[in-house]
Amino acid sequence: MIRLFSVLIALSVALAACAPAPTTMGTDGKALPKLYRISRSDSGKLQFRMLDSVNALRGASGLAEVQLDAALNAAAATHSRDMANQNRPWHFGSDGSSPVDRIQRVGYTGALVGEVISETYETELETLAAWMEQPDTRRIIMASDAQNMGFSWHQESSGKIWWTMVLGK
Repeated sequence: MIRLFSVLIALSVALAACAPAPTTMGTDGKALPKLYRISRSDSGKLQFRMLDSVNALRGASGLAEVQLDAALNAAAATHSRDMANQNRPWHFGSDGSSPVDRIQRVGYTGALVGEVISETYETELETLAAWMEQPDTRRIIMASDAQNMGFSWHQESSGKIWWTMVLGK
């Protein structure tokens, strides 16, 4: 009897391990986002994954590719950290700076096409998909005159990520 009971418990545990993990639902009935932690090994690849993804979208629409620009990356990184410090996603810096001010400060000599931002726990590609669903951010990413792109982020210890993409010409 004890042996049968032990086998039944072992089978129950094994079957429970095969069941999918429960999804935590939000008050809106949608699954809550899973924590996306950016590791040191991934951080160097993120900008290129985003660049490749943006260029694939642009190419599918017959638009020219954009190039990653170090100055625009620096402007994006500065703004991502500043948004986290302010704890709000918006286009003005804590010092009142605009996207134009920030690209000039880092020495970018071209003109601003636009800036897209996000506060999320999602991956960079999920964030890009969300940006592409919104007409205003899609218009910036798909601007025909865009030539350069800067992309960066700041991740808080809680896992929240502040993403910034800057496009210039």
